[in-house]
Amino acid sequence: MLNTSATRALIKLELTRSLRNKKFLFFSVLYPSFIYLIFSSSAGSGEKVDETGLTVATYLMVSMASFGALTAVLMGNSERIAKERENGWVRQLRLTPLPGRGYVLAKTASAAVVSLPSIIVVFVVAAVFKDVRLDTWQWLALTGVIWAGSLVFAALGVAIGYVASGDAVRPITMIVYFGLSILGGLWMPSTTFPRILQDIAKWLPTHAYAALGRAIEQSEAPHTTDIAVLAVYFVLFAGGAAWLYRKDTLKA
Repeated sequence: MLNTSATRALIKLELTRSLRNKKFLFFSVLYPSFIYLIFSSSAGSGEKVDETGLTVATYLMVSMASFGALTAVLMGNSERIAKERENGWVRQLRLTPLPGRGYVLAKTASAAVVSLPSIIVVFVVAAVFKDVRLDTWQWLALTGVIWAGSLVFAALGVAIGYVASGDAVRPITMIVYFGLSILGGLWMPSTTFPRILQDIAKWLPTHAYAALGRAIEQSEAPHTTDIAVLAVYFVLFAGGAAWLYRKDTLKA
């Protein structure tokens, strides 16, 4: 019971801190929508992406909503945690009954709340400015799937925050951030890649992440492989983050 109370308290604190960071909220919420408008405007309104049957605007909507969620949970978590380790905040948490899994859960949950507005804003922009039309169940399912999928990258952000120092965390995060976004097909269809990159993309979490949303847009059931890929990555990232937290605790 004590551990549960400590975890809940930290989740509440993390949510409050995240929502007070106006600069970060502005960047993570609006930036993906601007990118979406730029990319989608480069193609005709009726132009479709090969093999999907989706218009470019509809296809990119899922990509940029996923990219926005990735921005919110990965960039925020990694840098904040690295700084907390340096300024002694994590050292203070070790004096509480908070377990490693509780720390990871708190960071992941707070990041997921921040990611929701970025997803919704991209959807609104797509519907208003690009005339994207879907059934009500599709809008709701897309929101739920992309939001839930962002937990995978929130856990990755926690892990990076414990691997990197305060000075190194930003460049490391940026490399991972842009690498996963570009190679995972969030900025352009992976079908345009050379064959070797297409083969790599299929096993990246960002590729599986966006594929779930596109399946919903096509009124199809998500592929089992995509779900499995995300589940495996989540276990690896969350487990790694909890292990790194405990390791850092023992080191101290």
